[in-house]
Amino acid sequence: MEISPNQSLVDYFYHWEATTPDKVYLRQPFGDTFRDFTWKEAGRQARSMATYLKSLNLPEKSNIALISKNCAEWIIADIAIMISGHISVPLYATLTDTQINQVLTHSGSKVAFIGKLDDWAGMKAGIPSDVKCISFPTYNPDPEHEQWESILAKYEPMKENFKANLNDLFTIIYTSGTTGNPKGVMMQYKAMATGIYSTRDVAKLKMPNTRFFSYLPLCHIAERNIVEAASLTTGGTVYFAESLDSFAKNLAVASPTHFLAVPRIWTKFQLGILGKMSQKKLDLFLKLPILSGIVKNKIKKGLGLSDAKLILTGAAPMPANLIKWFRRLDINIQEAYGMTENLGAVCMMPLEKIKDGTVGKLYPDMEVKIAESNGEILTRSEWNMVGYYKEPQMTAETIDADGWIHTGDVGELDSEGYLKITGRVKEMYKTSKGEYVAPAQIEFGFADNNLIEQVCVVGQSLPQPIALVVLSDLGKSLDKEAVTQSLSSTLSELNPKLKSYERVQRVVILREPWTVDNNKLTPTMKIKRNVVEKEFADNFEPWYEKPETIIWD
Repeated sequence: MEISPNQSLVDYFYHWEATTPDKVYLRQPFGDTFRDFTWKEAGRQARSMATYLKSLNLPEKSNIALISKNCAEWIIADIAIMISGHISVPLYATLTDTQINQVLTHSGSKVAFIGKLDDWAGMKAGIPSDVKCISFPTYNPDPEHEQWESILAKYEPMKENFKANLNDLFTIIYTSGTTGNPKGVMMQYKAMATGIYSTRDVAKLKMPNTRFFSYLPLCHIAERNIVEAASLTTGGTVYFAESLDSFAKNLAVASPTHFLAVPRIWTKFQLGILGKMSQKKLDLFLKLPILSGIVKNKIKKGLGLSDAKLILTGAAPMPANLIKWFRRLDINIQEAYGMTENLGAVCMMPLEKIKDGTVGKLYPDMEVKIAESNGEILTRSEWNMVGYYKEPQMTAETIDADGWIHTGDVGELDSEGYLKITGRVKEMYKTSKGEYVAPAQIEFGFADNNLIEQVCVVGQSLPQPIALVVLSDLGKSLDKEAVTQSLSSTLSELNPKLKSYERVQRVVILREPWTVDNNKLTPTMKIKRNVVEKEFADNFEPWYEKPETIIWD
């Protein structure tokens, strides 16, 4: 099927359902076995669920919530919402009951699909009493809910093919947000259609037999694009990760053609490789012609990336040296940049002309300009969001009268259309000396030290910045003296490259890692800087006044 800016995701689904009914679309692992859903079976279930949704006599274009970790039913439910003429409101599976209540109430969702969750008992209280819930099968379904299998048995598959209007809303995506309440980004079918069309070549969406591995939250725009939308467009197969423990095994079996990982996962991969083979030994093997090829192939096969044609990183900045490290293994990671408000599709690094230190080249039909006043990146395209749901004031603050989205990121654009990110407008702060500091650029300087897993540079009201770090597993395995020496060496190399007021005065090693569970990371592994700063704010000055450079908390 030709990719067209006039085709909705619904159109692609109908095409593959009709022309490749027996091809496997979704593969859900259970231990060492899979439950496979062909396009025909996925269609049958989505159509029966659509019939049920229609039987509820909801107002036209109602908002319907999806609360689940990634699984086959997530995508089938999303298709059912689309073909019944409603709007999906996907939620993160890690939200608290209070957060769930806030989003469901704000969105006005009266129906919610409840699926694969770690703590449904703790989340349940957040569901408003007037919301009808539907439980996915096999994942500890709540007996008080309508049951997926019972609905499929009772309702006949919808026979007609609903035709989506490209100007209608397709979804409302509530951003994970590093600060404040999540905002509901409204996206039309047109946004996804034009975004897919303009990126079809660079995203390799015209190749046959595509395979995708789904494990990052499907409610996030990156996974929604590179897994759900791309699989519907190409007629490919989606493999799911069953759990964190089975992640490596599931990925190896999937051997995807398209793979996206956030920087923290690439760091985990690197540490896993170095845990089996020292950097010194790896460097030696890579110098030996025959052995080099064997080692590279073994590593790629071990990671499950032997067949990968598009290997992406995004959602957070990735250090150039980490990208170069994987490049030596013939794992060519292409950085991509975007935000929910512009469909996550601003630019991507082209393999044929790499410019390290940038996040890639603008996609066709994407406009970018840099604000003269503060260096903010502004974007404009056919796949702009319509606005924030029920938030006209915030919409007006983000999209100006000329249609430019104010991203909040600071950056530079060169003459060839390559974009460089240098910080966040809101993350820049003043030192007590009155100088502005962009912490993200300083944090990059710690990226080459594999004893560090997480770093957050702070310093509001201090004379000089300090760095809060969490050690990697490798760092935790070494004695204090070795770690102190390594971090001191990193600091000695980094500081001379910085402006005088940017130089890091102290490195503080914290005991507790920053996770989604303790609210210091978003579900896409971005550090919630404001949460970290608030928790440790009272310690900043005492740490700064200590005589030692490396401080063990």
